[in-house]
Amino acid sequence: MAGKRRLDMWKTGVAALALAAAGPSWMQALAQEAGSAAQATQLETITVEGRGDAAGTGPVDGYVAKRSTAGSKSGADLVAIPQSVSVIARQELEDRGVVTKVDEALRYTAGVTSQPFGTDADTDWFYIRGFDATQTGVFLDGLNLYSYGFGGFQIDAYGLERVDVLKGPASVLYGGANPGGIIDLVRKRPDDTPSREVEIGVNNFGNAFFGFDVNDKATDDGVVTYRVTGKIAGGEQETDYSNDLRGFIMPQITYKPDDATSLTVYAMISGLDQRHTGNGFLPYEGTVTSAPFGRIDRDSFFSEPDLDKGRADQQIVGTEFKHEFDNGWIFSQSLRYAHLDKHEVLFYPYGYVNTTDPSNAGYYQLNRIGFEHDTKVSSFAIDNRLNGTVTTGPLSHELLVGLDYKHYRLDQVQAVPAWPAAATPIDPVDPIYGLPQPDISGTYLDQVLTLRQLGLYAQDQIRFGNGWLVTLNGRHDWVDTESDARIGTSYSANDSASSGRAGLAYEFSNGVTPYVSAATFFNPLIGTAYNGGALKPEEGHQVEAGVKYAPSFMDALLTASVFHIVKQNVALTRPDFLQEQLGEVTSTGVELEGKVNLNRNWRALASYSYTDLEITEDLNPALIGKRPYLIPTHQAAFWLDYLVTDGAADGLSLGAGLRYQGKSYADNLNQFEVPDALLVDAAVRYEKNGWGAALNVANLFDKDYVSGCQGVSTCGYGAGRTITLKLSKKF
Repeated sequence: MAGKRRLDMWKTGVAALALAAAGPSWMQALAQEAGSAAQATQLETITVEGRGDAAGTGPVDGYVAKRSTAGSKSGADLVAIPQSVSVIARQELEDRGVVTKVDEALRYTAGVTSQPFGTDADTDWFYIRGFDATQTGVFLDGLNLYSYGFGGFQIDAYGLERVDVLKGPASVLYGGANPGGIIDLVRKRPDDTPSREVEIGVNNFGNAFFGFDVNDKATDDGVVTYRVTGKIAGGEQETDYSNDLRGFIMPQITYKPDDATSLTVYAMISGLDQRHTGNGFLPYEGTVTSAPFGRIDRDSFFSEPDLDKGRADQQIVGTEFKHEFDNGWIFSQSLRYAHLDKHEVLFYPYGYVNTTDPSNAGYYQLNRIGFEHDTKVSSFAIDNRLNGTVTTGPLSHELLVGLDYKHYRLDQVQAVPAWPAAATPIDPVDPIYGLPQPDISGTYLDQVLTLRQLGLYAQDQIRFGNGWLVTLNGRHDWVDTESDARIGTSYSANDSASSGRAGLAYEFSNGVTPYVSAATFFNPLIGTAYNGGALKPEEGHQVEAGVKYAPSFMDALLTASVFHIVKQNVALTRPDFLQEQLGEVTSTGVELEGKVNLNRNWRALASYSYTDLEITEDLNPALIGKRPYLIPTHQAAFWLDYLVTDGAADGLSLGAGLRYQGKSYADNLNQFEVPDALLVDAAVRYEKNGWGAALNVANLFDKDYVSGCQGVSTCGYGAGRTITLKLSKKF
């Protein structure tokens, strides 16, 4: 998939606490007061549902989260956030068999298109409400994991407690970000409840994994707790010759001397060594439609097995501090430093050669591009927050003020064979490897990119009138971008931008909360404009209305939303291959999502998305009114899980799901259509006395389909049938 990223660059706890009737002191007193009548009555066991996710970052009970920091930074109730928010909890990840890649976790989430190019071992791809969130929209514990080009970090799903998705503009809280929304990866954290877990598994391609997770007290009084989570995985991938070896370890320690103060220090060290997947950069003819030779096999490999290599090493160190003052105000700080060192060599196809003469021996051979890069990233981010509650007459204000800063430095070198040398073409049906290849010595880019952003923000959530809730946000950012190019273009830019959000909601006593909101955003761009200056930030706005329903008679959260997003200052490529910011794209849509814990036996989730994308301004008049490529208009998903809790089958659970991906286009002129696809997933699990076994099957019927095309030469197959067997033990 490295070729695709190059094209992108340059074409643009809830914990449950069971209390026995005789246990709590208040119930003992009640029983004594009742006298002999109480003695004659057998009291039933009462279960009190805790709020393990009270901070918006903790474990979730089943599928239904109650709170999130993604839309407020303050751990607000989901129904109080005036935008749509989805939470994928640890239980859902386990039930659906998400092992390593985070983009697999979002296959069932409304408004999100994940893995649009199929399987990509070293990158998680996300589009939210039609806009690419891979670069600016991925966060780890509320701090941006910014990426550019090949300088992107990757987090293993095994180290996560949950994944929170805020849909729509997020600049008011996080600064520069894409208009579609953000994805916040929330890691597992230490707590004072000891737990130990190991798991081992393998899939049908021969890719095996081993993971462990140890959480315990370091001191008897629980003042110091620790957690160590780690994993190693490796083996073959779906496409021929593709393989990988990856792993991470994440030690953490928390110091909590009292209920008011806590400090957590954590680190994450990870690495990846791979031979790239052969999928993701294939021509429309031969994948979506038949070529004269038929269709390219889904498991074909078109790089060079002896030359292809990819390595990535990343280190992350961070702290989280929190202190509550006597007056109830809370100061919080998150800080993180991250470093990435990445090197890749590969040969990827890009269209055909010799397609006009069937008598030519090289008829319909795939053209290939040899490519190599060295990329190093240093990233620093810090976020300081102060929040508390004040009352002014009939108004109750939950206030939040903050100051954050991020620094991203990328040192990159990219090269292809020096012209006129080129990689040898390859047969799409019967590839022959090992032919002499030219040296990849034509360095065309050697530069250091730096982005610095400082933001000051405030939020006021105002409650009044026994149900009304007004949310007001304001933020101002100062952004510096700089390119120091040894080969390429040097430039620098200083920008500033303000963003805002206003929301109005009413919380009915029956759990229904209708809301309406409006928000503005900006998104700094790295690149050079046609006139020699730096690109201006993208900007725009969203209006959204919806309703959230948290019924009192059932543990569930149901949401429905409609939205309209306008993105302006889109950078377009001119005929002279320079960039000019005359583009505008709109996204209008409807999203429905429900997550339900029906009882201790049944869990379910469902989602539907309608996303109407339209190019409203462009250098090419023929594109105005057309739909941008890649993103389906319709998407839907449903998952149902059943757990047996008595009888001989106690501990057995069964799950099944449907995923529907609607039609999309392979080109912005909308002349090449990518068909829709309906996929089936299934799961069988058994847990008893801490032992567990799980068998998950994604794409049960092995449907052969194209997941998306970013142009007629850049199509990718969706993943075929993937069978994963996992054994686990909890102590």
